[in-house]
Amino acid sequence: MNGERARLAYLDHAATTPMRETAIAAMAPYLADQFANPSGSHRFSRSARTAIDEARDDVAEVLGCAPGEVVFTSGGTEGDNAAIFGAVRRHGGVAVCSAAEHHAVLHCVEHLGGVVVAVDKHGVINVDELQLALDNVASRGERVAVVSVMAVNNEVGSITPMRDVARVVRGSAKGAVLHSDAVQAACWLDVRDIVTVTDVVSFSAHKFGGPKGMGVMVVKAGTTLEPLIMGGGQERDRRSGTLNVAGIVATAAALRSTADSRATEVVRVAELKRALVSGIMSQLPDTIETIPTSASVPGVAHLCIAGIESEALLYLLDEAGVCASAASACASGAMEPSHVLQAMGVEPRYVQGALRLSLGHTTTEHDVATAIDAIVHSVRRLRHQQ
Repeated sequence: MNGERARLAYLDHAATTPMRETAIAAMAPYLADQFANPSGSHRFSRSARTAIDEARDDVAEVLGCAPGEVVFTSGGTEGDNAAIFGAVRRHGGVAVCSAAEHHAVLHCVEHLGGVVVAVDKHGVINVDELQLALDNVASRGERVAVVSVMAVNNEVGSITPMRDVARVVRGSAKGAVLHSDAVQAACWLDVRDIVTVTDVVSFSAHKFGGPKGMGVMVVKAGTTLEPLIMGGGQERDRRSGTLNVAGIVATAAALRSTADSRATEVVRVAELKRALVSGIMSQLPDTIETIPTSASVPGVAHLCIAGIESEALLYLLDEAGVCASAASACASGAMEPSHVLQAMGVEPRYVQGALRLSLGHTTTEHDVATAIDAIVHSVRRLRHQQ
């Protein structure tokens, strides 16, 4: 498997990124000898509990919150669901989100009959439309329970100015829980800036080099949510269930490594992204960069290529050893247009050829060169077949 991975140009880090060596090393002992349940009373349980406490402290330091505000979850989807359903069930009222949210947020808001707010051409929530939406809820005599706006879009990589969002919410929806899905932010932004202006923030460990099935939710002091999972009362009754000691210590190690290397990685990956985008666009006419580099994180390059279909392109890229994504859902055997690109108003002829190339801590110049050659060759082949 390691040999196979070495031959691949892996450009799907926004889907998942390889575990960091520090995370693997931290996790290993708790998969073998140190297996005790941290809720127990004997010495082995106390040792496991100490490991969790230390990990919680480390996570809190990186995120800029108090240790008691850290809740360990199973991932970003649980965190998003817990924020939306938890706020509405505890406080009553209306849920609000942007039209470009991850489905873990969007489907919750739609399920609750909430309000979906338009985004601009970059996939960022329109703060004027948000203001109008909040005013409309108030004019109906209702209250806003929660507003959820993602910090970095998972498909196109656009960055939301969360301070602007917070200013509108604090001014027009007093008492509402402000939540942000920051799953794609940890590798590229100082997430303390996001945590500072929000009430609840969701993270997913496998996006920053931790294990799958682990996440972190910051629930600021004074913010109350109805728990999704009840039972043993773990995590201060906010998320019951036996704590995943191995996953928690690995998550903390990965987050620390991510924070320590972020400044250097942002510069390195940004240069690789520029080379990737220019190398493709200079050879393929009628191709657009969906989001300009200045408005997106270094780790996501999103292109729309006219005259092809994403499904066919991804098949050829897979054959060529390039791992990428169309950032669209597959339903009933047919590729459906991305709801994010539709909300952004991208022309249909470009939407059909959407391609997300996401870079990360293991991306190399060789990966970029391999991807450029494979994409250019594959697109020319597909266009020739039209």
